[in-house]
Amino acid sequence: MPIQVRLGVMLAERNVKSKELAEYVGITEANLSLLKKGHVKGVRFETLERICDFLDCQPGDLLRYERVESVEGEAL
Repeated sequence: MPIQVRLGVMLAERNVKSKELAEYVGITEANLSLLKKGHVKGVRFETLERICDFLDCQPGDLLRYERVESVEGEAL
């Protein structure tokens, strides 16, 4: 998947536990875990805003786009 979720990296850099973030954001730890793994189809802006507020970061710090190359070297 070309979109990489870096939430786990940000939590580690800030020395924050998933439980603390989940409580602040108002979501379950299970849903936060799915988000960290990139196993979600989308995220509400309100949720993203609360995550960024708690971690003192920008949305771009949490998400990265990595181009996927085809076998012939052309972008898909």
